[in-house]
Amino acid sequence: MEDTAAAQRKTKTDEFLKSLVTQGVSDVHFKVGRPPLARMNGILRPVNAPALSQKDTEYLASVLLGENHWERFKDLSESDTSYSIPGFSRFRVSVFRQRGSVSLVLRVIPFNVPTLDDLMVPSVAKQIALSPRGLILVTGATGTGKSSTLAGMINHINDHRESHVITIEDPIEFLHRDRKSSINQREIGVDTDNFNDAFRAALRQDPDVVLVGELRDLETMTIALRAAETGHLVLSTLHTTDAKESIGRFIDAFPPHQHRQIRIQLAANLRAVISQRLLKRADGAGLVLAAEVMVVNAAIREYMADEGKLSEILKNIEKGRDTYGMQTFDQALFDLLQQGYVTADEAVKHATSPNDFKLKLSFHQQSASGEGAHAGAAIS
Repeated sequence: MEDTAAAQRKTKTDEFLKSLVTQGVSDVHFKVGRPPLARMNGILRPVNAPALSQKDTEYLASVLLGENHWERFKDLSESDTSYSIPGFSRFRVSVFRQRGSVSLVLRVIPFNVPTLDDLMVPSVAKQIALSPRGLILVTGATGTGKSSTLAGMINHINDHRESHVITIEDPIEFLHRDRKSSINQREIGVDTDNFNDAFRAALRQDPDVVLVGELRDLETMTIALRAAETGHLVLSTLHTTDAKESIGRFIDAFPPHQHRQIRIQLAANLRAVISQRLLKRADGAGLVLAAEVMVVNAAIREYMADEGKLSEILKNIEKGRDTYGMQTFDQALFDLLQQGYVTADEAVKHATSPNDFKLKLSFHQQSASGEGAHAGAAIS
């Protein structure tokens, strides 16, 4: 009887989540004393449902975490995992305590692994993903699509390279099926205890490519750099805003007496940094990606190795568009604006240099109106 009641409650939970996913919701929040909150097109709003009790959120947590993670949560007061509704959708689940009660946040994960084209990641990312060795970083704030871009890169590798890929994730989000590559996906708390042990073990498992969900600490960064130096391709993320900050953050994670050596090692092994921001679409149909892309060339390698020249990196990215496929955020934003994906206000809001961006936009508008007037005079 108890099993039947539990199954019915699980079915009810699944139906509720399905109804939100079909509306295009990206995240769902559960908190005692409020109705569930759903994020759609970047905006968090309450769902038309009763306020949740402590019993409600505890029940949801036990269902979504599963028995093992629920027991772990009771000891640690926080836990991350994934949850599937077979044939429909997956969710990244984060459960935590606040003010003595249980809260949950779910992120919707599509069943189909996205392609880089689906995500509108610049096409040079396909070449970057097929680098034979080195370190590739995807950076940005929480919720800017870093995991999706990494999944798209693994998907591209799977289509084009015979290789052994090991992913270390917390939790596993997108499920990859073997095509050209053999892909082993390991989840923290299920398949291994922590990132560092799994990363060290991965290097003994004949990998060609290792994806580490996040470079969280000095030890993970040290292993990542060593893996790249020894001929592996390493993909990971940082919570940094752009390439320059990412390089600085990586180096500053090490003790000061190591900075010079780490600069040299990173300059030799970093292949690219893709930094991401998500903007509201002009048509209201969700969000669109703006990406800064830095591909490490000889000039950038030199700037990275010299602390005093880091500020030169942005100029080199801007100049490297035609030759290397690089682009700054402001170049990406200008393209999105010209293509009608975003409004001018939204582009300026996310620009690295808002005043310079406004000047460029004003100059472009003046040039366009001048050409129109000139053409009109010729016709008359």
